[in-house]
Amino acid sequence: MSILKVNDIKKSYGAIRAVDGVSFAVEPGEILGVIGPNGSGKTTLFNSILGQIKPDSGRVEFEGVDISGKSPLELSRLGVGRTFQNLQVFGKLSLRDNLIVAAQEFHGSFWGRMFAPSDNGLGARADEMIELFRLGHVADLPAGSLSYGQQKLVDIAMAFMPAPRLVLLDEPCAGVNPSLVDGLRDLLVQLNQRQGGSFVVIEHNMDFVMKLCHRIVCMVEGRVLAVGRPEEIQSNRAVLEAYLGN
Repeated sequence: MSILKVNDIKKSYGAIRAVDGVSFAVEPGEILGVIGPNGSGKTTLFNSILGQIKPDSGRVEFEGVDISGKSPLELSRLGVGRTFQNLQVFGKLSLRDNLIVAAQEFHGSFWGRMFAPSDNGLGARADEMIELFRLGHVADLPAGSLSYGQQKLVDIAMAFMPAPRLVLLDEPCAGVNPSLVDGLRDLLVQLNQRQGGSFVVIEHNMDFVMKLCHRIVCMVEGRVLAVGRPEEIQSNRAVLEAYLGN
């Protein structure tokens, strides 16, 4: 069974069809890339899937259950995580506390959290993520004092703290030093292999997408132009004309 099914999602703003009948599926353990020129509807699609905006029509299923219209918080509790183009860290909290805050909503009951240790029993999980992301040397510093690249890693680590079964990543390479991109890709591969979850990744860095993703969806003008393995997308003439050649 597919972990995510997107069926005929449509979203218009006046006469502009931002998303025009998009359908695709994500399989368990799969890393699916979503590419397309600026204005092709990628972020609107993400926000429609994740309850940030309400699509005009269509259906979204997670693990066979209709999640259309559910709020971001409800989706998070079901096991769906996401990152945003803009950083979502708490600047005054330490890196470690950012991770703990990101997961405590999903850890036990309200009363259980009230009487839990100060780290809500999540310290070991936070330390595991800190080690995986190689952030131990800044773990106790305020997140706002870190470099942009380090904050980006914190933001991604926060999305993975609750061990979601599906994560949607919106431009994880945006603003990241090019010298760190390969390391970020390797990190996402490790997370995919360790946690067994599925990822959907919007990204403009084509080399990153081609080396990371198992399959790729190319969108143009709100529609799906092509779906295939990286080598198929790279050799697709329509994709080359519509996107890669821009």
